[in-house]
Amino acid sequence: MLRIKPGNPAHTPEGSFTMAATLKVAGAIFALSWPCIAAATLGGSADTVETDRSALRASVKVTAQSLYQVHELQLPSGTTLREFVAPGGTVFALAWRGPAIPNLRQALGSYFNPYAAAVGARHGGRGHLEVKSGDLVVRGAGHMRSFSGVAYLASAIPAGVAVEDLK
Repeated sequence: MLRIKPGNPAHTPEGSFTMAATLKVAGAIFALSWPCIAAATLGGSADTVETDRSALRASVKVTAQSLYQVHELQLPSGTTLREFVAPGGTVFALAWRGPAIPNLRQALGSYFNPYAAAVGARHGGRGHLEVKSGDLVVRGAGHMRSFSGVAYLASAIPAGVAVEDLK
């Protein structure tokens, strides 16, 4: 068992990692070691989905909902990445579920730095991570080999779409 010196705010008093610390470490590892895992950038155009599908050798399924489209990519890692696209073609939300966290640097695009700064400022927490930075909201949960999360731009969600439906 890994033991950490008491007093480190990223760990519990018992010395075990908190969920927030685990998600931070896992996200950093995946972002640095798997730069090819990508998806359409949050806030960007859905046109990049085909480029990503080809580069990743991922399968993609597009489903039309009444107020948006869902582009679902099955990544080689086994993770499913869903991209929610507004009628105008803008990716307004991302959701993931699977054994690996997708490359959030690529997926969040220009929103990654505010996200990373907000995550770095957090202390403690167990079970889930929630970051709000301006218009960006990112929620993540999980444990090794079972991660899920959602990232969205609050002002870009089409009228009539409930945040709870973005999964």
